[in-house]
Amino acid sequence: MIPLLIDGHLDLSMNAIDWNRDLTRPLEEIREREAGWNDKPDRGNALVSLEEMRRGRIGVCVATMIARYAFPGHPQPGWHSPEIAWSITRAQRAWYEVMEERGELQVLTTLDQLEVCAAAWLEEREESIGRSIGIVLSLEGADSILSWKHLERMVEDGLRAIGPAHYGPGVYAPGTGSEGGLTARGRELLTVMQRLSLTLDVTHLTDEAFWEALELFDGPVWASHNNVRRLVPYQRQLSDEQIKALAERDAVIGAVADAWMLVPGWERGVSLPHEHQVRLAHMADHIDAVCQLLGTTRHSVIGSDLDGGFGREQAPCDLESIAALQRLDEILAKRGYSEEDRRAIFYGNWMRCLRRALSVPVGS
Repeated sequence: MIPLLIDGHLDLSMNAIDWNRDLTRPLEEIREREAGWNDKPDRGNALVSLEEMRRGRIGVCVATMIARYAFPGHPQPGWHSPEIAWSITRAQRAWYEVMEERGELQVLTTLDQLEVCAAAWLEEREESIGRSIGIVLSLEGADSILSWKHLERMVEDGLRAIGPAHYGPGVYAPGTGSEGGLTARGRELLTVMQRLSLTLDVTHLTDEAFWEALELFDGPVWASHNNVRRLVPYQRQLSDEQIKALAERDAVIGAVADAWMLVPGWERGVSLPHEHQVRLAHMADHIDAVCQLLGTTRHSVIGSDLDGGFGREQAPCDLESIAALQRLDEILAKRGYSEEDRRAIFYGNWMRCLRRALSVPVGS
């Protein structure tokens, strides 16, 4: 087992606030409490708890806040005003604060905090129960930013990265399933993000918005949770040209454990993992595709997105909890990846990008 796995994308507070899941409880208890519920497609199928993260030595993650504004006629569900969306992100931030008070999580805002947290996990002690999990805060979809003063408040509260888009049309950028480039506000957002020394997450951007964002934004960039379009053709994945462009910016690309992004032909809400024999090996396929394309492991990381609106019903068959991500170590070893390379994929590459994100004082 590799002593530290950094997961680049987990919607922890969304699960707590929107899904009403107590992540401090055992995973089986979380599932049992949802027995018979059908308000969400993944009820009773959760894969993430803080206990399971510790068991899998996921000691650091990029943790999100997320709240989509769904204007009348919007093709995706969401909140009915930007003000409500803002309020939901504040509730999500409050949950992280309470988890800090309990010692469950630690919001990492400085380079020193990151180094100390990572070093504690890299000591390789088997006992991890009760150890704080370090989180770097990211905003997935920027719809909830009411004004630049509101963004500055989020930065003061620890926000360090923003993905301007999510699904469908957005205030700042169109996302997955949409077309077009950044909005005028979106272009202004990138300027403000650069002034505030924030990191840009290009995940969910349309192709047009992706290229526009890379041209306009000179700060740190990453793709927190993206798979490879060559293996699963769809706009949500990254093309070879996009992967190469991100490598030129020394960015990382987080492999996702979502079944519809792992294998072609998946129908969301219809297909089941055992029907397609979806396994963690398919996740390794996407990691390998990035490494082979670029000729290096430097840009491959993990961004599982587990419990990001899906659970066991849309995840690899051999992934019974987030702790099972550790099995990727053996899978990659059998494919010839050295221990040095596997450690880079598990935590080293993310550490490089997180150091960059946290080394510059924000809000200046």
